[in-house]
Amino acid sequence: MATSSNPAFGARSFPVATSNAPTMSAEKLEELYGRPSAGPIETDRMSYEDTTVKTVVTLLFVLAGAAVGFIMPVLALPFALVGFVLAMVNIFKKKPSAPLVLAYGAAQGIFIGGLSRIVEATAPGIIYQALIGTGIVFGVTLALFASGKVRASKRATKIFLIAGISYALFSLVNLVLQLTGATTDPWGINGTDIPGTNIPFGLIIGPLAILLGAYSLVLDFTAIKEGVETGAPRSWGWKAAFGLVLTIIWLYVEILRLISIFRSN
Repeated sequence: MATSSNPAFGARSFPVATSNAPTMSAEKLEELYGRPSAGPIETDRMSYEDTTVKTVVTLLFVLAGAAVGFIMPVLALPFALVGFVLAMVNIFKKKPSAPLVLAYGAAQGIFIGGLSRIVEATAPGIIYQALIGTGIVFGVTLALFASGKVRASKRATKIFLIAGISYALFSLVNLVLQLTGATTDPWGINGTDIPGTNIPFGLIIGPLAILLGAYSLVLDFTAIKEGVETGAPRSWGWKAAFGLVLTIIWLYVEILRLISIFRSN
């Protein structure tokens, strides 16, 4: 057997076993064999239960932030930027960080709380409609994934990446047009009619964005499944919670926008 180069694990670090070691009794052996095998918590491995708890805790931070944003909607825009920065940090950080994930949840909560308050003022009841819509998309996607009827594939993921990048660029251009006053509609290009029709762009783009969000959920569920099956470290449950919460917030905003455009039209 090769000797470790670490001095802490040198040949003299442990006592040498001798033939005088006491023999274990049959009762003791039976007790050892009868003990339950170590679970994910004992082995510090990722599990569905632990990931679910982390996701729920993160969502509670989102709800707490949403309450603050609903009371002070003026905070929506600055905390949208804070949430974006924290999202980038969590995405590119090598090791998951619970405080950063929870901070992201709180910041995004303030953003969607303020946004919801602003939209609710022009379309009463829209918050409940958006929440129900988000819950339906999440529940249906989870049920289809759990039943094995929906799975992520390499081809679909490539299409998702292309469509996702394209949509991100569209959203960036739309934001610039709104900030510069090039478009006066509250939703920017999304609220502008397609030339020659009375149909806003948002009624076409919105459903496509929701489909992207649903497939993003499939990717999140796949990542969690693979993490549990391969024995990923328990701390990676925070990474999974971050991914799920990010997608849920994205879906909520897209559904809120779609319903708002539909009702105003």
